[in-house]
Amino acid sequence: MEHRRLVIIGSGAAGWTAALYAARAGLKPLVVAGIQPGGQLTITDDVENYPGFPDPIGGPELMARMEEQALRYGTEVAHDTVVRVDFDQYPYVLEGEEHQWKADSVIIATGAAARWLGVKGEEAFMGRGVSACATCDGHFYRGKEVAVVGGGNTAVEEALYLSNLCSKVHLIHRRDSLKAERILQDRLLGNPKIEVHWNRAVAEIAGTEGLQGGVTHVVLDRTDGDGPQEELRVDGVFAAIGHDPATAVFRGQVDLDDHGYVRVTPGTTRTGKKLLHAAGDVADPHWRQAVTAAGMGCMAALDIERTLAAETA
Repeated sequence: MEHRRLVIIGSGAAGWTAALYAARAGLKPLVVAGIQPGGQLTITDDVENYPGFPDPIGGPELMARMEEQALRYGTEVAHDTVVRVDFDQYPYVLEGEEHQWKADSVIIATGAAARWLGVKGEEAFMGRGVSACATCDGHFYRGKEVAVVGGGNTAVEEALYLSNLCSKVHLIHRRDSLKAERILQDRLLGNPKIEVHWNRAVAEIAGTEGLQGGVTHVVLDRTDGDGPQEELRVDGVFAAIGHDPATAVFRGQVDLDDHGYVRVTPGTTRTGKKLLHAAGDVADPHWRQAVTAAGMGCMAALDIERTLAAETA
């Protein structure tokens, strides 16, 4: 079983940034890339809001550059997936599908994935009219009509954000009342650019094919009884029905909140266990941006480096 000073589980923006800082500090970090190397950005066509790139950069290219930079300073990569951990003993034990490690310090950076609608046309138009992040992709729909699907805080916040960019926002909700906080509901219902479609569910996302194609409309089913399907013309669809943090393997080993996110001490990346940190979307149910994930990765690596340095001083 190989012994490492630092193992980073996950290879998204948080993981690679943590690796960069840790490698430059001489910790020789190991990144266990996971089942989706590069994280959610690998399914993002154009990233317009990452600092330092005045022109849009493809998500896969951005992640490749982060990886290249981390490797340049001595990061090592294991193309493996962690399937079991033991954080009750120290050094920590990590088991992958092919390898095992003991680690003096660990950064959990496994990210979170958006819940998708699972309807016809969704996958075909992913990145060409279908998104799960208004902050990331709303700019592409300036002056256009879009639909947001959901009824919780996330959906209402996405709709309100998009109302500042789009000509009209359609909120589609399968029930006759929202789950969002009352103050958010009041803002939404008082916004003249937002129309709520109660008791409706998206049955299909339709559009035109080809490189220049995209979403043209959605087909809606009624959820309050029988009735004809309806077509709603929109240029984009935002799924806002929640995210699932990739923490199943850590259950019982680290403190998770009610939604499965790793709990960290506010303002830090510390989990409460010695030299065990969490960074990025796996510990962030609020912002979920590449730049905030990268910032948390930096924080985790610097904190671990300083702690290890103090122990050996």
